[in-house]
Amino acid sequence: MTSDHKKISYNQGIFYALCCYILWGLFPIFWKAVTGVPPVNVLAHRIVWSFVFLLVWVLLTNRQTFFSYVKQPKLLLRLGLAGCVVSINWGIYIYAVESNHIIEAGLGYYINPLINVFLGYVFLKERLATMQKVAVVLALVGVTYFTISYGKFPWISFALAFSFGLYGLLKKKANLESMPALTVETMMVFPFALAYLFYTAHSSAATPFFPSSTITSSLLIISGLVTAIPLFWFGKAAQAIPLSTMGFIQYLCPTLQLLLGVFVYDETFGIEYLICFAFVWAGLAFYTISILKGKKVTIAK
Repeated sequence: MTSDHKKISYNQGIFYALCCYILWGLFPIFWKAVTGVPPVNVLAHRIVWSFVFLLVWVLLTNRQTFFSYVKQPKLLLRLGLAGCVVSINWGIYIYAVESNHIIEAGLGYYINPLINVFLGYVFLKERLATMQKVAVVLALVGVTYFTISYGKFPWISFALAFSFGLYGLLKKKANLESMPALTVETMMVFPFALAYLFYTAHSSAATPFFPSSTITSSLLIISGLVTAIPLFWFGKAAQAIPLSTMGFIQYLCPTLQLLLGVFVYDETFGIEYLICFAFVWAGLAFYTISILKGKKVTIAK
């Protein structure tokens, strides 16, 4: 049995889930530390170094599965698409942090579970419980109010929610082992990220491959490890605890982001955001109640 699939206890699963969602919730601190680097370059570094760390990891722990995925052309195309989608998600999030839209990013990850319900209904023919329908409607009401009153559609929120939801959909349909699959996903976009870094380094003196700051350069390299570790923790947690429990714990991530945005980075949290969040939180309450009552979506055969 591979190390990816060693049995762990329920308490260990809770610990891994808390660790991964807390780390994801604190991500703004990390990305703020490299604000001087253009977001696209940060994304390219994240892809490059994520692939490097993941490749070493998977070769040490699960190389047979990794090589079996690499030998399947159709699977490579599917994982390449997943790699593109998750790269878009990473890039938008980095842009959100660097452009002082952490609250809007947090809203996206609050909306994400409801987007997952919507995508399941559209693409997997899942039938929704009444409370889940109400949850989706409440979230739409909140976002509509925000758009009308604030005069701006929260595109960052929806781009993050939909890209991560679509990524989850692709992963669900593929049904593969998480770390080898993620390694292949990053491998498929790695050449483009590396080529972009070399291109910008040679075309402009303002964007060298590595910044002049040793600290910033080190952080860019570490971004690969920072990406891989919480994903490993997430995979471990998912083995040991129910998805409904994971659903509760996942709200730690956007909550920490919201708190960081408001209290650490002084982003404005006006009445428009408050009312929008209130509707989304109400929707999440209905969604959570439906899960607790056991009214999970049923996949039409």
